[in-house]
Amino acid sequence: MTVELAWAVQEELESLLDESGHLRTLAFLYASKGVNSKALAIWRILARNYSSGLWKDPAVENDLHNGSTDVISGREIAATEATKILEESSDEDLILQHLGWIADINPVLAVKVLTSEKRVTQLSPDEVIAAIDSKKVEILQRYLQWLIEDQDSNDTQFHTLYALSLAKSAIETFEAEGGSANHGTGRLEEAKYSDFGRDSIFQSPVRERLQIFLQSSDLYDPEEVLDLIEGSELWLEKAILYRKLGQETLVLQILALKLEDSEAAEQYCAEIGRPDAYMQLLDMYLDPQDGKEPMFKAAVRLLHNHGESLDPLQVLETLSPDMPLQLASDTILRMLRARLHHHRQGQIVHNLSRAVDIDARLARLEERSRHVQINDESLCDSCQARLGTKLFAMYPDDTIVCYKCFRRQGESTSVTGRDFKQDVLIKPGWLVTR
Repeated sequence: MTVELAWAVQEELESLLDESGHLRTLAFLYASKGVNSKALAIWRILARNYSSGLWKDPAVENDLHNGSTDVISGREIAATEATKILEESSDEDLILQHLGWIADINPVLAVKVLTSEKRVTQLSPDEVIAAIDSKKVEILQRYLQWLIEDQDSNDTQFHTLYALSLAKSAIETFEAEGGSANHGTGRLEEAKYSDFGRDSIFQSPVRERLQIFLQSSDLYDPEEVLDLIEGSELWLEKAILYRKLGQETLVLQILALKLEDSEAAEQYCAEIGRPDAYMQLLDMYLDPQDGKEPMFKAAVRLLHNHGESLDPLQVLETLSPDMPLQLASDTILRMLRARLHHHRQGQIVHNLSRAVDIDARLARLEERSRHVQINDESLCDSCQARLGTKLFAMYPDDTIVCYKCFRRQGESTSVTGRDFKQDVLIKPGWLVTR
């Protein structure tokens, strides 16, 4: 009777709260009893009515500004309370059912619902991605970022989808900004993001996020992303993708000619690690093609920074006749002096190496030709037999054995047990003192 009475009282209480319009209290009551579906349905109704202005928010009904009630706060409260319920729920259908209206009110709350660690069973990424409104791009991007960075997902599909979504947003933002870009660094200035407003759920511009992800991940499809941005002005992003694909020439062309970032171009040549990369870059500066004027200052900078690793004759053959000699004369002179210095250093090293080799040969010859005196009292260090006129052998550690013991011991292991192949013996007389 007690249980039945309790249910009867609860049902009567619910009826009274519903009839009297105290839906907030009723929502809290349902949530406390674990009836999440009814609680969420009420919070959705409240959010819709606050939005339409039909109801005033009781929490702020006395907070008037310019004669109008703040109805947005009521929507936020309703969405926040619904979020608290959904963060702990593992009911995927219920979560996705209410995700849309929460996202309309506050995208940050929608992300909290999707990325909550409070629930016992995590949501299916495929179902979540399919359920996110295609217009809510930032929610999708933040969810994919959470999967990749926080959940360590190695799914190439998610990595590629994230890269494509960022690339599409970057193109749209770039075009909305009128194509303004800092070509010196290839990055959009943060200050130029005039529409990068306070409503964004990210703290950094989309191009910055795109560039960082393209550089850090190896699990997306670079060709698919490249197809998307091929016709855009996202040159730095193209350079990153061509680098992933091993297209060295295209990377250098973008860095040196499109972005005119000499420092980045030289750094990339250093990463390639071949002298011909610097020569290729020098060719680009002196003959940019497409009617562009030669970039003499960039060429001089390259020769100044890395000229010592280049062949002076090849450089002289590459230099354009139109290049003012005074721009490069000091650098070329320094290159020639450095080349001569390296040549002389090489000769010195060669002669020293030759002297060391001769000394080593002499030491080996002396060791092989040294004499040992055997008399009637000389004994084999192994079997202790008198040597007399017998054949004998001497090991590098000066131990002497008869020929019979030598055949038994072998030529690399002496009587002392020392293996000269494993434990090399070096005598002071063998050391080169030059």
